[in-house]
Amino acid sequence: MKIQFSILILCLTSVFAAAQNEEIEIPNDVKPFVEKGYIPIALEKGDLNGDGTKDCILVLSKPTHDSNTYDEVGDALRPTMILVRDAGGTLSLAARNDHAVYCKNCGGMMGDPFQGVTIKGTTFSVLNAGGSSDRWDETYTFGYSRRDRQWQLTRVEENSFSNFKPDKVKTVILMPPKSFGLITFGDFDPENIKGKGAK
Repeated sequence: MKIQFSILILCLTSVFAAAQNEEIEIPNDVKPFVEKGYIPIALEKGDLNGDGTKDCILVLSKPTHDSNTYDEVGDALRPTMILVRDAGGTLSLAARNDHAVYCKNCGGMMGDPFQGVTIKGTTFSVLNAGGSSDRWDETYTFGYSRRDRQWQLTRVEENSFSNFKPDKVKTVILMPPKSFGLITFGDFDPENIKGKGAK
């Protein structure tokens, strides 16, 4: 199972790294949320707050120029926005985070680390992966709280393995309340998780 997982990560990294600098097509009602100087690189739809309407997660990035040379634009933060739809069908910004999706240059030799966003019910996950001879991937999962009406960090999974020993995967799972307390999507910072948030 771990060998299959390692091979999957290798394949995904190469595929997504080649694609994440490309602007994607988005619906007209999402276009107002694309900030000047950015392009949309991911858009996923789902009922994120359980009200029966289709919401969106939009990821933006500054366009870089030549993927074969260093481009400081690739160090820019990438906004991730949760857009919720009201009963009338109008989208509005519910939450934003600039750290969940890593910068284009943050994947090391493997290139762009952003591997995509997945939605399951009112829960969504953001996956980043990268490395060189030592590979890594990190998945951050957020769930919607009906009481607080916001998305909170519910799980962190970190995997790492050597390219020379792909069958030996080290996995670390972080979950509340043992590893961290209440961390909202807007406040999430992968560099500052452990021990954070009121428990």
